[in-house]
Amino acid sequence: MTQNRFLVENGDLGERIDKYLSELLENQTRSYLQKLIKDEAVLVNGKTVKASYKLNEGDEIEITIPDAVLPDIEPQDIPLDILYEDEDVLLVNKPKGMVVHPSAGHYEGTLVNAVMYHCHDKLSGINGVLRPGIVHRIDMDTTGVLVICKNDAAHLSLGEQLKEHSITRKYRAIVHNNVKEDEGSVDAPIGRHPIDRKKMSIQPQTGKNAVTHYKVLERFGNYTYVECQLETGRTHQIRVHMSSIHHPLLGDTVYGPAKQPFHLQGQTLHARVLGFIHPRTGEYVEFEAPLPEYFEKLLVQLRKR
Repeated sequence: MTQNRFLVENGDLGERIDKYLSELLENQTRSYLQKLIKDEAVLVNGKTVKASYKLNEGDEIEITIPDAVLPDIEPQDIPLDILYEDEDVLLVNKPKGMVVHPSAGHYEGTLVNAVMYHCHDKLSGINGVLRPGIVHRIDMDTTGVLVICKNDAAHLSLGEQLKEHSITRKYRAIVHNNVKEDEGSVDAPIGRHPIDRKKMSIQPQTGKNAVTHYKVLERFGNYTYVECQLETGRTHQIRVHMSSIHHPLLGDTVYGPAKQPFHLQGQTLHARVLGFIHPRTGEYVEFEAPLPEYFEKLLVQLRKR
């Protein structure tokens, strides 16, 4: 069992407890949290409450979540765009719309399902049953190069390189508005959004260190084609950082405008380059994923405007 404790702050006053907990605990559905409240697994100031209970400042919430029974993740014969493979690592070009690893209620059609079919039992087990071989991830609607580790030694090596920020990660993006500087950097800590906890935001006091370098590749008046290089790897880092300087990613309705004229599926963000020290040879290797077709067509369209 897992126990979590929360102290209600001023910004959450009057919110229903089930809604409040669903925003804090991303992996739990609101209906499941309502069941826990009904089963008296949630206490407020040491007492049971109803799901409709509205929060007061200083409320102390304790929630006990039973240990989950992990489902069997089934291998699925899903085509992979393989950029490189050897006995230690597998580099794939992830398509738009594919989730990297399974999560509650979403156990099929992920990259992990596809990789399990391709690699059979040759995947690192460090990240557990739901994330075999997964060292890092990219968002569902972000495309591009991703590395999967086929054994624990490779996973430990890549994990340490990620921790030390020594892995090369270059992305291509199209952002709103004209980026005036040819290049620049955003150095701003990122943490959970104080109100909408499913989003990230700039948090100067409580956020984790985050640095993104960007340079302009092409300008199209109201839009700019840029390359972003990550120095750190926080959740939604490029999306949050570019939005913070008034250049949200085209198609990103979470951190940018709700409407855009191109009928896109999510943000225009592509992991173009991934480079690291190979865990077996000790040599630096670099892999590149070509831009997806939709991205190329969009660039052609913007050049004609």
